[in-house]
Amino acid sequence: MEHSVVQKRMSRVLHWIGDLTARSTTTVVVVVLLVIFGVILAANGFPMSWETAFSTIAGAVTLVMLFVVQHTQGRNHLVLQLKLDELIRSSPDADDLLVRLEVADDSELNDLEQDQLAHHESLREPDDLATSKEGDEDA
Repeated sequence: MEHSVVQKRMSRVLHWIGDLTARSTTTVVVVVLLVIFGVILAANGFPMSWETAFSTIAGAVTLVMLFVVQHTQGRNHLVLQLKLDELIRSSPDADDLLVRLEVADDSELNDLEQDQLAHHESLREPDDLATSKEGDEDA
């Protein structure tokens, strides 16, 4: 699927915003600006127009950040999924049905989950038997 130039630029901008806001220095700067804004508001008697403007800007920033986080998490999830798929494909003993499992039906996921749980239980059973035999010998 070919992405347009606008989509690529928007993705780069969203990642730049995400990287910028992930820094601890950005948090410090925002906190300092909020404290300064609060002091100025208090000094001016809390004008209603300023409070309204602040609330509007805060809501807009929150909405934009929601989309930034969603975009970056979606991209990171896709990258991780592609890496896992490559590991599955490269292992001769791996079950190829697990590649692109995220698009499977819920019933197929439930069946595979039950198979995995049964496999895990079968791996634990010999250890439980060995532990109980050791306990019998001590008695």
